[in-house]
Formats: sequence, C-alpha cells, structure tokens
Amino acid sequence: MKINLFIILLCLGINLTYGQTSLKGIDLKNGNYTVGFTHYLTTDSTRTYTRIFDWSNTSIPRPVPVSVWYPSEANRESVKTMTVLNYMEILKEEEEWEYLPDDQILNWFYYANTPANQDHLKEHTTAHKGIGPATGKFPVVVYAPSYQASSIENFALCEYLASRGYIVIASPSRGTENRFLEGGTEKDMETQARDIEFLLKEVGKLPNADIDRIATMGFSFGGLSNVLSQMRNEVIKAIVSLDGSVKYQYNTLKRSSFFDIEKVDVPFIHFAQKDIPKQVLKEDNIDSTLSHHFEFYDSLVYSKAYQLKFHNLTHSYFSTLGVLFQERDKRQDKSDLEIMESYKWVSVYTLKFLDGFLKNDNDALSFLENSPVENGINEGLIIQQTKNPQDKPFTFQDFNTLASKQDYENLKELYDSISKKNPSVQLSEGDFNNLGLQLVFNPSTSRQGINIFLLAINIFPHSANLFDSLAEAYLFLGNKSKAIESFEKSLSLNPQNQHAVDRLKQIRE
Repeated sequence: MKINLFIILLCLGINLTYGQTSLKGIDLKNGNYTVGFTHYLTTDSTRTYTRIFDWSNTSIPRPVPVSVWYPSEANRESVKTMTVLNYMEILKEEEEWEYLPDDQILNWFYYANTPANQDHLKEHTTAHKGIGPATGKFPVVVYAPSYQASSIENFALCEYLASRGYIVIASPSRGTENRFLEGGTEKDMETQARDIEFLLKEVGKLPNADIDRIATMGFSFGGLSNVLSQMRNEVIKAIVSLDGSVKYQYNTLKRSSFFDIEKVDVPFIHFAQKDIPKQVLKEDNIDSTLSHHFEFYDSLVYSKAYQLKFHNLTHSYFSTLGVLFQERDKRQDKSDLEIMESYKWVSVYTLKFLDGFLKNDNDALSFLENSPVENGINEGLIIQQTKNPQDKPFTFQDFNTLASKQDYENLKELYDSISKKNPSVQLSEGDFNNLGLQLVFNPSTSRQGINIFLLAINIFPHSANLFDSLAEAYLFLGNKSKAIESFEKSLSLNPQNQHAVDRLKQIRE
C-alpha cells in the first residue's frame, strides 16, 4: 500500500458539506429494556503508562477508562436520558483533556465546529446514567474502538444492544506507553488485545454478566485486535467486525506469535464499506485491492462466516460519531438519509448475529441466512456472502469431554458411536494410557480409570504398554490377581518387558 492505511481511513470522507443526520433519523428501535450506562476509571497494575500532556517523567499504572451499557428495568419516564454532550465529555477524559471547556470540544477533537454539529451535542440519547441493572444473566459484548478512538464512539449501537438484553463494555483505543498509538503496528494490536482481555476480567465482576456467552465487536483497528483476542481466549464465542482492519492489515495479525487461523472457530461477521471509487483510489494513492481482497475471510476454516458489503457506507460511517459528525466527501459519500439507513441495518444485522449465536435464536439465524431482499432491504443496498465451516477433526479432548459427561461408563458404546460419525477418527494409545493413569491415581476416580483402560485394550489389543499400565492400576487398587493377569498378558505381547518381570516378582514374593 502506498500510504499508511490509517491515514487513508481517517481521510476517507472529508470535505466541507454538512449533513442533516440525527439519532432520531437513524431510527433504531430499542427493545424492552431501559438502557443503563456507567463510566468509571480503573487501572491495570501489570502495565505502566505516562500521561503525555502532563509533561512528567513519572509512570503510573495503566489507566483504563471503562464504559458499560446494560439492560435495566427502571421506569424510563422517571429518569433523565443522557445527551450526546455527556458522551463527548467522556471523550475529553479519554483524550486526557478533562478540564477542557465543553464549548471547545468540537474545536479540539476531530470534528468541525458547525451549527449542525453543535445541535448534535444537544440531542438526547436513550441511555440513563447510573440506574440499577435488570435482574437475570445477560450475554456480553466487548467493544474495541477504532484507531486511537473513544470507548463511546459507537454509543447508539451499544445502547441498541443493551436495550435488547446485552451488556456492552468498552475502553478507549490507546498506545502502549501513552495516549498515542504508533501507526497500527503489531505492538498497537497487542496492546489493544490486552485491553480487551482486561475488560473480559472486568466484566466478570458484574453479577448479571453471563461469562459463558461473550462476543467481541470491533470497528476499524479494533476489528483487528478483537480477532487476536479470540485466537487466544476461548471464552469469546463470536466476532463482529465493523469494517475491521482484519481485512486491511491481515499481515500484521499474521506476525503475532499468537496467530493461528484455525483458532478462529467461532461465528464471524464482517460489515464492509462500499467499493472505493477510482478517482479516490488515484487521488489518495490507495491500493486498488483494498475493496476486494480479504485474505482473512478466505482463510477461515472452522468458522461460520458472513460478509456484507454496504454500498452506501464509507469507512467512517460504521460508528455513531462518524454518522453524526464526520464531514462528507463529495467524491464518494452518499446522502445522509442513505448513510443513516445503512447504519441502522448494520445495527440490526449485528443484533441478529448476536441473537443467533449467543442466544440460540432460530429466527435470528434464519434472518442471517436470508437474502437482504428477503429481509425487507432494498435490492442493491447490501451484497451478502456466507461461508460454512469445515468439520473440525475429532480430538482426544473431544472424546474425554463426552466420556466425562457420562462418568466414564458405557465407553465402548460411546466409542462405537464416535467412530460411526467420524470414520477417520484416530485416538492415540498414549493419550488413553495417560488419562487412565491420571484417573486411577486419583482415589475418587480410580474406577473410571479402569474403564478407560478396558476400552483402550479393546481398541489396541496388542499393546503391551496398555496391559502393563492396567496391571499397575489394579495393583494400586489392591487387586493382585487382576494385576498378575494383566502383567502376564503384557509379557506375552512383549517378552522384553523387564518392568513386568520385576513387578510380578515383587507381587509373588
């Protein structure tokens, strides 16, 4: 690529025309829950950090601002909703300009100080600060923001999910040693992945969080780091990519020592920006393969995967702040109405994906399998691709999971059933031997260990080592006659088994 991708993504869509967007115009239909919101500052004492604008050489434990949207049962009429300005005050804090006057926010951070943008600050959202959470357990979405962005950049989508029964937790995207990232490097990716993992621990403190149902959702650079997090954290059960940089910076991901494409064995959905016009590609020196090449998606093996290209969205508009505040690019951006409609559909598809794979909602899964037209979307607005996973090889761990669920009883029937479903299955003799001894030497599971050995010698009837271990198991349980029988069988299979010779001599003496 001829220039830094992040400069491209930050610059796509800048010009001096302003829009008539609004939260009401996006028209997201919230669910049955009132939306609660809280924001607090905590620290990760395992890492150090410098507040760069304090002009100090002093390092401090890494500060982690945390935003949480959650379902509540509070009466919506009795509590005051937040404004967009309330969210932008969090942006101030995360940019380490806590004392900046509110009337300077638009001059200071990213967005033009226009009348339209000033009006956006006054808009009311659907979130209520500090209200009590709803009772029950709710699935969790960990949100990873775009390059050096705020935890609140996608607040409308986060509110929408919370109203539908999800806890959404986020922290800002920031550098390893200070506020600034290095330019989308491997180090930046690793730092954000660690922040995601910190949030996984943080959300576990919430009594209403269902930590068995967790997804990550990342926009732009956050959609690279969240894939790395899933590769090394099996607690993450699904991945949402909002035009994530896993499409644009796959080589950065592959350089991680934790990279393993086969670890991505959970459902994945990617929302892609529209094709970049030739004029923009030429004028901004953008690699022409950016629109079409998606090596990560093509490389997925064990993941049910979806890819939806939105013809009315450029990169910036996969976030709430982008829809509301980002200046439009006359060369390629669509109308505000078209942008808001597409952002709404991104939100709806995100909800359906999460409902389908975290809540096992069959109607949501059917929605995902339908064509966009079948879901009531105008033809040509979205192009959808779906990829089915290959079956993962059946492992010994899979066998042990099934065996333990039935308390290691009726193992021959279980093995026959597995072999019928997986004709090429090959379970290791050594694994059976190891598991059997582990179970036998634990007094509370000794009988189960014997059952493992009985199955193993049925599968490997000529294994002198298995009969030798079975003999040790019987000897541990005090059954000398069975031990002698098994040692003798081992010797008949391997007359050179000196261990069996010695043990038989000890027993008979």
